[in-house]
Amino acid sequence: MTLIPVPDTAIIVVAAGSGTRLDGGAPKAFVGIDAHSILRHALDGVFASAPAQVVVVAPAGFEGDAEAELRVAAGDRSDLGRVVTGGGTRQQSVAAGLAALWGDVRTVLVHDAARALTPPEVIDAVRDAVDAETGVLPTLPVVDTLKRVDGDAVVGPIDRSELAAAQTPQGFPRALLESAYERALDEGVEYTDDAALFAAAGHPVRHITGSPRAFKITTPADLERTRHLLAERTVATGATTDSPPPPVSRVGIGTDVHAFGGDGSLWLAGLEWPDEQPLSGHSDGDAVAHAIVDALLGAAGLGDIGEHFGTAHPEYAGAHAAVFLARTRELLADAGFAIGNVSAQLQGNRPRFSARRIEAEGALSAALGGAPVSITATTTDGLGFTGRGEGISVTAIAMIHSDGRQAEKES
Repeated sequence: MTLIPVPDTAIIVVAAGSGTRLDGGAPKAFVGIDAHSILRHALDGVFASAPAQVVVVAPAGFEGDAEAELRVAAGDRSDLGRVVTGGGTRQQSVAAGLAALWGDVRTVLVHDAARALTPPEVIDAVRDAVDAETGVLPTLPVVDTLKRVDGDAVVGPIDRSELAAAQTPQGFPRALLESAYERALDEGVEYTDDAALFAAAGHPVRHITGSPRAFKITTPADLERTRHLLAERTVATGATTDSPPPPVSRVGIGTDVHAFGGDGSLWLAGLEWPDEQPLSGHSDGDAVAHAIVDALLGAAGLGDIGEHFGTAHPEYAGAHAAVFLARTRELLADAGFAIGNVSAQLQGNRPRFSARRIEAEGALSAALGGAPVSITATTTDGLGFTGRGEGISVTAIAMIHSDGRQAEKES
């Protein structure tokens, strides 16, 4: 594995727009173009450029979808990616992205996912042009004849030599961009793009040459244009006949139930819970970890937890979550799968889970090689065995992605 130095540049990919004018039945960035979404195509361009921290700003409720797209596009750069939830306006969404930047970042590029075909060369050119004081944006000359109108009357020409069509990514020195955002927040002003916000704070902005392929997908006609361009590229490269099929995603579900009454300490979600009644089981009774294992194995078609970790395998007696999850990850990797994300719901009255949720998610994620893990907890209003305090039930869902080996098998 090649170690990637911590980059001093970050790219915020804004994908939180609703896409009302596109009318694609989903938030714009998640509308399909061909086999992939608008966001996936945008991320392919981002990760084809020089290494940078990549922060995807997704609409609420679509964070998991964005995470899956990010991880597949990133490949071995997945450690550089992160998904955050956007706000009600574009400016609020970019602010959410700024809040997620690493401390080493000095240059920030803000990119619209809707400009899905932006060439990596444009992204790198913007990055290289930013200095300590100046913002940079790619532009194209305006070629149409422009007129100034008043109602239905044409009142005069506009000199198009003074105009340019702005594109993204737009690049800025981080410190000045953050201070410009703070000023805009204090003044309660919303700007149409980041270059305007940056300039309003008194900082210079210059432009470099953009690309005709960096157009913004806004209407159904734009979407159709994008499909034609991608089809032309596929034919030109011969990918339709010789290329392997694209990676596929799979989803699995797992459940686990354990009764209270074991020996020693309670182990749950990879953590020890002192002074709590333990669960009984062949290993440590960690119902959360066991449900996740079943979900992952099921998604990959590799059987279930009993087959790999049951009583026929005494070496796992008393083992904790980290052992189970690490071994499950190895089994998936051997079969050609990578983990996308995992979500689990715990049902029970005890322990009080919320205070240690983040700690538990971190422990489980680490055991899965950094894959995102989210856990929710609920009581059952006194109903059933969990409501009577007899035990705990957990349901988990996992998404995994295949590499080329599985794609070939399933094509």
